Amino acid sequence: MTQVDTAETGQGSLAADDEGTQPAGGSSPGPWKRGPVLTACALLLGLLLLLHGKLTDLAGLGSLVETFLPWFGLFLPVLLAGALWRRSASSVVALLLPVTLWLNLFGGLLGDKSHQAGDLTVVSNNVAAENRDPAGTARDLAASGADLLALEELTNQARGTYEKELAKAYPHHTVQGTVGLWSKLPLSATRPVDVLRGMVGPLAEQLEPEDIPADPPRALRTMVATEKGPLAVYVVHLGSVRVMPRSGFWTESRDAGATKLAKAVAAERSERALVLGDFNGTMDDRAFDGLTSQLRSVQDVAGDGFGFNWPAKFPVARIDQILVRGVEPESAWLLPATGSDHRPVAARISW
Repeated sequence: MTQVDTAETGQGSLAADDEGTQPAGGSSPGPWKRGPVLTACALLLGLLLLLHGKLTDLAGLGSLVETFLPWFGLFLPVLLAGALWRRSASSVVALLLPVTLWLNLFGGLLGDKSHQAGDLTVVSNNVAAENRDPAGTARDLAASGADLLALEELTNQARGTYEKELAKAYPHHTVQGTVGLWSKLPLSATRPVDVLRGMVGPLAEQLEPEDIPADPPRALRTMVATEKGPLAVYVVHLGSVRVMPRSGFWTESRDAGATKLAKAVAAERSERALVLGDFNGTMDDRAFDGLTSQLRSVQDVAGDGFGFNWPAKFPVARIDQILVRGVEPESAWLLPATGSDHRPVAARISW
């Protein structure tokens, strides 16, 4: 009896041990049933990358998402790490969707596509109205050796400094309002381009039309005489964007200017055109569809990486652009920071 009791006791202990290794709810879920939240997050991220253009732009949501769309790629390694930790096969498979879409959208920007060739070097910099060292900024920009130098956010106080410091390197220049172009080549047929906000925005809505101050021009168009023929050049500073407590991501001023600029470029008769300046937005933003359908971004075609240039201390977006039509982008890069909160953008183009 003692032996039987001992055997029975041992069997009971073994059964108890087996039960103790199992979770309270029964057997552990298989790899295809683990991590349902991770799987759902991966699918939602994929849908966002696929359908971002369909997002509502109510309160600027669509523009805000598209401005920082490349950064959504940071969720990919986080989700992958979670899937591996949970040993979730379904999450790993679901991640294939956002990974494929992100690479399709931005994978082409990861490599260096630049070439050594080029007929013309161009630079653009929002020099910032609050720049405390415009003379130093002018010298830094001149040292780039650019043939064309576009400056935005010029103030009346700083304009004379830039003209003085750049006179030797750039015998030709024009300033229209708050934007200017300094050139080593002759300029002609210069005129301002209307990209002003007009009657849009929360501030304008509170004023009568006659009470709205006349803003100086924020864009110009000129013809540059190159050895290989004329080049139409547009220097642009589109309206600012703001995060408003009630209206969200406010982009009306910029969007109105982008629409006007796209119409001006569409009406441009010169087959060769260069558009550069501060767009206050990235080329992924739907607001610039009218421009990207006509022009190519030098950064996309011939750059190295994303080319983020704002803010200068820790760039998270490329809001200054160089766009072309009828010429070939050869290379695109960033210059060292100046006294501005925007890093200068540069490119070489050829015919």
